[in-house]
Amino acid sequence: MSSTPPSQAELAVLKHLWARGPQSAREVQDGIAAATGWSYSTTRTLLTRMTEKGLILRKDVHGLSVFEAQVEKVSLMSRMIRDFAANVLDMDGPLPGTAFAGSKLFSEEEAEALSRLLETGPDEEAGA
Repeated sequence: MSSTPPSQAELAVLKHLWARGPQSAREVQDGIAAATGWSYSTTRTLLTRMTEKGLILRKDVHGLSVFEAQVEKVSLMSRMIRDFAANVLDMDGPLPGTAFAGSKLFSEEEAEALSRLLETGPDEEAGA
C-alpha cells in the first residue's frame, strides 16, 4: 500500500467497502452516487487507481470485477489520526482514543481497538 494517505474520494469508497463488503463497480457507484455526485466512469477510474495504489483488491468473480478494501479500517484510521496529530497539531506520543468512541464509522470493538492503538506510543505500535 502507498504511504500516502487516501484522498477524501478514496476514503468515501473505502468507507463504503468497509460497511458493505466486496462489491462490483456498479454496486459501489449505486452506494455512493447520492453522496458524491460522481458518474459511473469517475467511480471506475477511482477504483482502478485505488487498485494500483494497493488500497483495494480487484477479483474477477464469474466474469464480474469485484472490489474489496485491502487496507484494514482501524489500522488506517490510527495512522491517519497520528499523522494529523503530528503534522497539524504538533503532538507526539499517546493520543486519547476515547474521543473517537462515538464515531459511526466504528463498531464498539473497532473503537476499542482504535483506542488501544492511539493510546500506545507510535514506537510501541510499530513494534506490535
